[in-house]
Amino acid sequence: MIERVEKRLTGWGNLSPALCDVATPHEEHEVQQLLLQDGEKTTWIARGLGRSYGDSSINRGAGVVEHTGLWRIRSFDPASGIIDCQAGVSIAQIAAAAVPRGRFLPVTPGTQFVTIGGAIAADVHGKNHHVDGSLARHVVDFRLLTATGEMLTCGPDQNQDVFWATVGGMGLTGMILSARIRLAPIETAFVVVDDEKTRDLDETLSRLDETAADYKYSIAWIDCLAAAGRLGRSVLMQANPAEVDHLPAVRRTSPLSMPRVRCQSLPFYLPSFTLNRFSVGALNRAFYALHPVGRRVVDLARYFYPLDSLRHWNRMYGRRGFVQYQAVLPPEASRRAMIQLLEHMRRSRIGSFFAGLKSSGPASGGLLSFMRCGHTIAFDLPYRRHLPRLLHELDQIVLSHGGRLYLAKDAMMRPETFAAMYPRLEAFRRIQRHLDPRGILSSSQARRLRIVEPA
Repeated sequence: MIERVEKRLTGWGNLSPALCDVATPHEEHEVQQLLLQDGEKTTWIARGLGRSYGDSSINRGAGVVEHTGLWRIRSFDPASGIIDCQAGVSIAQIAAAAVPRGRFLPVTPGTQFVTIGGAIAADVHGKNHHVDGSLARHVVDFRLLTATGEMLTCGPDQNQDVFWATVGGMGLTGMILSARIRLAPIETAFVVVDDEKTRDLDETLSRLDETAADYKYSIAWIDCLAAAGRLGRSVLMQANPAEVDHLPAVRRTSPLSMPRVRCQSLPFYLPSFTLNRFSVGALNRAFYALHPVGRRVVDLARYFYPLDSLRHWNRMYGRRGFVQYQAVLPPEASRRAMIQLLEHMRRSRIGSFFAGLKSSGPASGGLLSFMRCGHTIAFDLPYRRHLPRLLHELDQIVLSHGGRLYLAKDAMMRPETFAAMYPRLEAFRRIQRHLDPRGILSSSQARRLRIVEPA
C-alpha cells in the first residue's frame, strides 16, 4: 500500500521549505503505478534520505517518491563482492551487512545516511577519487523504471546511453529500483591515518600531489579565514586500509568488527547568530592548533563519517539554513582559482568552519557527473541576506577557471552558469526527452536550472 501525505520538505541545508505530495511505495510495482496513473496530474522526483543539500530531491507543489520503503538487500556474494539491493537501501545498511564479511563500499561520500539510488543519481565520490574514481566505475548494473513504464537494465555494457545519463542525472531519467554494486575487499574495519599540518595553500596542494601514490584516501581541512600569509593552511588527513598487524592486540581477534559509535543528537536549531565570522574564526584557529599530528588507527565510521555521530548536525546553522558550496577545478587552474575563492570568502562577512580540499582523478562518463581531474573544494556557508550574491560571485570565479559545481550540493546556481559548466547538457536532454516524452520527471532544481524543458 502506498503511503501518501502532504509534507514540507527541504534539502539537508534546510533552505526554502516546499510543500510536496510525498508518496512512499513499499513495492516496486507501486512506483510504476504512481508514474503511469498520476503522471497526467503531477510531476515526480525520487527522494532517498534527504541528504542532498539543495532542491534536487524537492518538487515544490508536486510529487516526491520517497524510496525509503524499498529497503531490501536482495542478495550479497562475499566472494565476488557483488551486492544486489533495492534503491532505498542506505550505505549504513550495506556497511552493516558487508564489513563483517570482509567487504566495504568502493566509494563512499561523507555520510552513510545516503540511499544507493541517490548515490548513483549523484554519481557520488569520496576521499579516494584520485585512485578509484566515482561510484559509476563500480556499478555492475541497475534497473531503471522510465516515465513510460518501461523497465530497463542499464550498465556500462548494456543500455549505455541511458546508464551514462542516469549516473549523475539527479533522478531525471527515471526511477532507479535496484542496483548491483561491486564492493571492495578489506582485511579489517579500520584505516591507518597520517595527520600533518601545512602552512598555506601552496604546501597543501604540493603535499596532496606528492603523496597521491602513497595513500588511497586523502582530505585536507582548510582554515578558510586564515590571514593572507597563511591562506589555505590545512590539516591533511591521509589514510590507507589497515591490515591486521596494524591493529592493537585487543582488536586482532575480531578485525572486521566495527566499534559501536555513541551518537548524540542536536535537539534544536541553534540561534542563527551562533556561527558568525568571529566564532567560526576562533573554531578554525582552535582546530588547527589542537589537532594532533602523527599516525593513528581509526575505524571506518570515524574516518569516513565523522559528522554522523551528531544527528541533525545541520541544525547548528539555525533555522535559516546553510549552503554547502562545492566546486571542482582543473589541475592547471586549481591554485589560482582557490586563492581567489579563499580571498573572496575571507573578505566576505560569512565564515565557514568546514572547508574540505581533495584531489580528483579522471572524470566518469556520466553526462552530468561532477568530478573531473584536478582538485575539489567545499565550504559550509550559513545563510545570510547577501549569501546569494556571494555565491554568484564565487560561481564566476569557478567558471572563469574551467571548473564546475556539484548538483547534489547546489542550491542557488543560475541556469546560464550551469549550462556553461556542463557542456554535455544537450546530449543529456536528448536522452531524457526520449525516456520521458510527457515531462513527468522534474524537480525544483531541474526547473530552476532548466535541466529539463516542459513537454
